[in-house]
Amino acid sequence: MQENNSAMDELNKQQNYSYSYHPLPCSDSNVDQINNEHNISAEEDCHKNKVYHLNKYALAGAILASTNSILLGYDIGVMSGAVIYIRKDLKISSVQVEILVGCLNVCSLIGSLVSGKISDMIGRRYTIMIAALTFLIGALLMGLAPSFTFLMFGRVIAGIGVGFSLMISPVYVAELSPDLTRGFLTSLPEVFISFGILLGYVSNYALSSLPIGLNWRIMLGIAALPAILVALGVLAMPESPRWLVMKGKLEEAKQVLIRTSSNKGEAEFRLSEISQAATNSSTSSRHGQGVWKELLITPTRPVLRILIAAVGINFFMQASGNDAVIYYSPEVFREAGVKGEKQLFGVTIIMGIAKTCFVLFSALVLDRFGRRPMLLLGSSGMAVSLFGLGMGCTLLHNSDEKPMWAIALCVVAVCAAVSFFSIGLGPTTWVYSSEIFPMRLRAQGTSLAISVNRLISGVVSMSFLSISEEITFGGMFFVLAGVMVLATLFFYYFLPETKGKSLEEIEALFEEELS
Repeated sequence: MQENNSAMDELNKQQNYSYSYHPLPCSDSNVDQINNEHNISAEEDCHKNKVYHLNKYALAGAILASTNSILLGYDIGVMSGAVIYIRKDLKISSVQVEILVGCLNVCSLIGSLVSGKISDMIGRRYTIMIAALTFLIGALLMGLAPSFTFLMFGRVIAGIGVGFSLMISPVYVAELSPDLTRGFLTSLPEVFISFGILLGYVSNYALSSLPIGLNWRIMLGIAALPAILVALGVLAMPESPRWLVMKGKLEEAKQVLIRTSSNKGEAEFRLSEISQAATNSSTSSRHGQGVWKELLITPTRPVLRILIAAVGINFFMQASGNDAVIYYSPEVFREAGVKGEKQLFGVTIIMGIAKTCFVLFSALVLDRFGRRPMLLLGSSGMAVSLFGLGMGCTLLHNSDEKPMWAIALCVVAVCAAVSFFSIGLGPTTWVYSSEIFPMRLRAQGTSLAISVNRLISGVVSMSFLSISEEITFGGMFFVLAGVMVLATLFFYYFLPETKGKSLEEIEALFEEELS
């Protein structure tokens, strides 16, 4: 990999700091020399001048990438209502309902696994385009489905697109973002997921009065519209500067870093850090250390700890049952005593508004309060809320009169559970799992963690109704409350704080935790 000397000369002339930067080829010894010089003056100067400032260029790129997440959110929200009419129209059983709902999450496992390698090959931007186009095909197939089999095929295609999206959006935003605003920007995918869920609920309410057979097809088919917009939006997005450095495109990386940094000095220092990380990655490759081998077969202690942290947070995100509660929210509210389809969809809209507001709040404060406090608040709050929901459902299940206070308790508890999820696990999972891997492992390491996320989501979604029928909804929520207690303990004892640190500093953080 050769560094662009003229680009570095230009950057050196433009910066106004009291240190010099020498344009040198990007060899191991020269990068070390650059970094040694920066450690004397540039690093101190750069960190000293860091301020919490939301860069507009980084924000625009993050919004364009995160818009892809609306597709998953919309599917989660709209399917909760559409499945009621699909069940009536296609005469399918409860088991088929679970398969229909959960297959998207299971099939997204495929997209998550292959997207890491693909994004390393063709870049982050075009991988986002693949995600949008794949979901577009799936949405059209679902909207035109004449039978259950055809509908399932559309869900499989859409699921692959969702898998691509869930992996690539947070990775792209994390690699584009400045250190001090990375938490906010990388949590935007979850904000858009929540907004998509709300749009799905609104679609259910607005289209529920249409004839059965037409209503659910329109509900599912109109998801093709945002997919088209996302695919077109990719054309206006910059490429990830870290991917550009890995490919030796330092001039392009420099231009992106200048636009996404507070000043020229910060951009230069970030380029130095990224170049060093890329050199380390090249050294590992020359020594035969492949990515999957380093992740799964011969991981170092820091890499093993990073992998466990990333897989663990993704596991607990879906083991919380949040996706299943949203998918089956009409069933849950019906069990809680809410009658009538319009009333059910109206309550779900309230839940969607609460979820969206809290995830936006969490995104805004994540860089100030840190990852750990938000995770601990969210998971402990979910444990209490799910326990209250279990209590309310148990009382209603064993009561013939259906007291209004118990119904209110269930509605409030469901809204509280999804709100606490939106405070903690919802946005923080994407941020944390996309920022802790070293650059050489980030794409494929994140794809592995997201694959676990999708697998657990599919398992929970495809078994939620069956298990609830065996142990009641109340029993199911007691189990989920216990899972959240375990999650809180895992986050407290195992996850170090990463706020304000560069992506290149975080691997050292995990090494320090082991010392």
